[in-house]
Formats: sequence, structure tokens, C-alpha cells
Amino acid sequence: MAKYLKYTKNFYFIFTVLFVTWMVFIDNNDIISQIKLQAKLNSLEDQKEFYLERKEKIKAEREELLSNYELLEKFARERYLMKKKTEDLYVIVDE
Repeated sequence: MAKYLKYTKNFYFIFTVLFVTWMVFIDNNDIISQIKLQAKLNSLEDQKEFYLERKEKIKAEREELLSNYELLEKFARERYLMKKKTEDLYVIVDE
């Protein structure tokens, strides 16, 4: 016990303990903040992968639409409610 009390009176030991305590629990970049930031980073990386896959899918659909006129016409009629001058358009909304 006397051996441990000898170390507690040492300035460098006290300073080191206080410094480690400050860095681990009190500082803005403490361990809890680092864990939260790492979790957020992982979430954002997952979102990035999702959006990159979606981007590739949209590019493939765009290329297909631009290469096929009939498909483009069908897409425009369904999505943007476009019509020919001689046609009437009726929109049915499900409630």
C-alpha cells in the first residue's frame, strides 16, 4: 500500500492520470463521440453504396429509353401524362 501511495505523490503520475481522464471522458473528441462518429460514418457509407447502385440502374434505364423510341413514348405517357393532339387523357386516382 505504501508503494502505491508513493506513486500518487509523484507529479508526473498525477498529471498523466488527469490528462488521460480528460482525454477519455471530458474532451470534445472523447471515446463516446468517436464511437458515435464511427457509427454515422458507417451509415453514410451504406447510403453511398445504395445511391451508387441506384445511379447505375438509372443510367441503364436512361440508355434503354434513349435507344428505343417506343419505350420512350410509353414512359412519357405514363410518367408525365403526355398525349397526342387528337387524344383525350383521363387520369383515374385511387383513393
